[in-house]
Amino acid sequence: MGLTNYFVAFVAIACLAFSADAARTTTTTVENPTTTASNTHTTAATFISSFPPAPTQTASSVSDPASLVNLFIGTTNGGHSFPGATLPHGMVKAGMDTDSPGNHAGYDANPTFNVTGFSQLHDDGTGGSVPLSLFKVFPFAFCGTNDIFEQCPTSLDGRKVLRNVLADGSPDDFAEPGYFSSNLSTGIRAELTVTRRTALHRYTFPAGTVNPRILVDITNEGQQSSTDPEMTLNDTTARVTGTSHFSASFGPGRYRAFTCVDFQGDGFALGTPTQSGAWLGNSGIQQTTNLQQLYFGFREQLGALFTFKPKSEQDSTSIFVRVGVSFISEAQACANAESEIPTFDFDGTRQTAFNQWNELLGRIQVNTTGVQSNVTQLFYSSLYRTHISPADYTGENPRWNSTEPYYDSFYCNWDTYRTLYSLMALHDPVDFSRIVRGMLNIQQHEGWLPECRGATDMHFIQGGSDGDPIVSEFFVKYHEHLDALNVSANALYEALLADAEVQPPNWDLQGRQVNIWKQLGYIPSDVWEPSGTNTKQVSRALEYAFGDFGISQVAKIMGLASDGAKYAKRAQNFINNWNPNVTVPGRTDIKGMMQPRFLNGTFNFTDPRHCSVNDPLQSTCFLNAVNTDGFYESSPIVYSQYVPQDTAKLIELQGGDAKFISRLNFIFEDHYFDSTDEPSQQIPFMYHYANRPGLSTQASRQTIAQFFNTSVNGLPGNDDSGAMGSYVAFYLAGLYPLPATRQFLLSSPLPTSHPSHSPTPSSATRRRSRPRTSPGTPATAPAGMSLSRYVCPARSVAPLLTRVSQSVTIDGQPWKSNCFIDWQAFQAGSTIELELTTDITVSCGSTPDALPPSLSTGGYD
Repeated sequence: MGLTNYFVAFVAIACLAFSADAARTTTTTVENPTTTASNTHTTAATFISSFPPAPTQTASSVSDPASLVNLFIGTTNGGHSFPGATLPHGMVKAGMDTDSPGNHAGYDANPTFNVTGFSQLHDDGTGGSVPLSLFKVFPFAFCGTNDIFEQCPTSLDGRKVLRNVLADGSPDDFAEPGYFSSNLSTGIRAELTVTRRTALHRYTFPAGTVNPRILVDITNEGQQSSTDPEMTLNDTTARVTGTSHFSASFGPGRYRAFTCVDFQGDGFALGTPTQSGAWLGNSGIQQTTNLQQLYFGFREQLGALFTFKPKSEQDSTSIFVRVGVSFISEAQACANAESEIPTFDFDGTRQTAFNQWNELLGRIQVNTTGVQSNVTQLFYSSLYRTHISPADYTGENPRWNSTEPYYDSFYCNWDTYRTLYSLMALHDPVDFSRIVRGMLNIQQHEGWLPECRGATDMHFIQGGSDGDPIVSEFFVKYHEHLDALNVSANALYEALLADAEVQPPNWDLQGRQVNIWKQLGYIPSDVWEPSGTNTKQVSRALEYAFGDFGISQVAKIMGLASDGAKYAKRAQNFINNWNPNVTVPGRTDIKGMMQPRFLNGTFNFTDPRHCSVNDPLQSTCFLNAVNTDGFYESSPIVYSQYVPQDTAKLIELQGGDAKFISRLNFIFEDHYFDSTDEPSQQIPFMYHYANRPGLSTQASRQTIAQFFNTSVNGLPGNDDSGAMGSYVAFYLAGLYPLPATRQFLLSSPLPTSHPSHSPTPSSATRRRSRPRTSPGTPATAPAGMSLSRYVCPARSVAPLLTRVSQSVTIDGQPWKSNCFIDWQAFQAGSTIELELTTDITVSCGSTPDALPPSLSTGGYD
């Protein structure tokens, strides 16, 4: 098929419902791997039945998908989701900041926490220290007992206020893609919208406000790490420019950011400020225009404060605040603001942002016939969060000049490479190509592909060099279209080789501990090199092996057969960490485990329960230089299932299909499976490799039902820059990706029932009065390409846990497997039909090639 009509012609998955007669005669025995007679763990069916049914949608497709996004999912209890205003991959992420302990994305849905300001930059779902939250803006309706400028409580603690609380106990906040609003307890209404590098705020003061005041904060970001602040304010135009240095949130670096702030009245001439000046702590100082002359220090609080005339004594007063941001200069921050929002058109900017999200999300269509609305909301909300990071900082790289795109907020690739970019490959290849070009440009200037990065600084590596599977994923899927996407195959391969062959000055920040990896095929526990920390040896080895697998696939496509064989061999180095003699205490039937090794080849020992809920020492495996147990953020039991490139070899090492299934069951039954942790993500789908896809369907259904919903605590842990969002989106679609390959594991789309508690305030919903439009202008594709839509209907009357595929056809022709599909079906714009059954014992198919491919069985040759 030619390039013009196939570039992204996506597949339609049609789930054929079985008839009532077939349902009565089909085996309905449920073999649930997550429930045993002695285990009281709640089943998915029981869990779901405890919730009232959500109203069903009657439309067959979604014309306005952005309106279904619930931005408040995961905004409490550790989800750290960002519910503010941003564009797809926008640099600016304008949102509310609260004083909660988990304000990594600024916001917390718990209304008992105070508002400290509305800042311009955030990340989504991260851990570490609080990132960004820069250049806060804060409104005052009244200051002190006599409403005096100098009595305004300008410090971070002094200015705190609560939000209004609705009748159901939720805060009076509302959000949609590209927009956020809140009603504060002071009577002020705050609204935010954005362009890529500029935020536009609107603060509406209650009628009778005599002295509406607005504060600009130069120093208080998430960590209060500011040094070398500078600020200039114009007491005539009320323009504020400022800058400061701040600490990286997950690394040793520091960065400088710049802002440019302007004000305008909404529907009236704002005029010259009646009062203006700098503030230090809780002290406002009028007629001060240059903050650097006034104060220079560390960890102090300073900024600008203005008093404006109200619109009238009878009416409410609305004031726009336009905030440009840059990592280059104050002048560029001003230029960004002036070019992107020249006329302070709040409603137009909001609508444009919404339309961009609508077009992007609308590329994947869900057939909503018979599907409850909360399932559709969960899907589109999850898909939405996969496009918050990484952020498009093009034009804002202070480290070198380049005409290539520059992306930041890779926080971190270890979290996202497993599912996020494979989902992007299905519906957003143009942005994917720009991200890859940006990664290659970083490698060309810094020597290695970026791994973890924020605010232009390198952060600490979590696993291996996990940029490798990301760029490999892009190449494997789109190598036929590199010219149209402006991606250089040679530059891409050179970047991969740099990671694979060249040891960096500090592998804690980039690249790999590659010399000893090449020499031994594992990372020994007792070798300390000056280039990085001797920790996470087993986890890093498994990541290195998968990275080498990705390189082997790129090399084979490029016709570099010897390189392909070389890196495929290195991809099997995971075997070097397999100790066949280790058992789980109390379970001698579970034998063989990934373990650390010494330089002389003998095995070290780490308790298989280590870093799990069953660890008798209650250890953690987070990033720590003194952690020498060999594992990062998960137990040896989980890592012993993590060989996505060669699960067939893993089954062989574990003693065959029956023992492999028994071990998977054990992982679920004894709670080693951790839905918050990325190494666990593929485990529910791994029954496929033992020819039991029905068990995978059950386990994946259980995962969604038990751990994810549409409430403010609807995530079991950090969203991790969209890693959880892409994970959930794939599970709901009945797919799981194998990065750097052309295969997707296949289940069946989730049907109707799912728990739902929507946090969107009903009163806020009523305030939305502007009309909705159909999706906006499609994203620009290179000349000669088209962007088609991926339609994924979910239609079936089968029960939740037993909707198993018993046959698959592609464009009407029988497909060899019930367990996976190839990328070619997506390229060809095929229609895939799944015939579903309640027979839980259904297999992948009748031929050996029906099983998902593995490296040791020649599946990727």
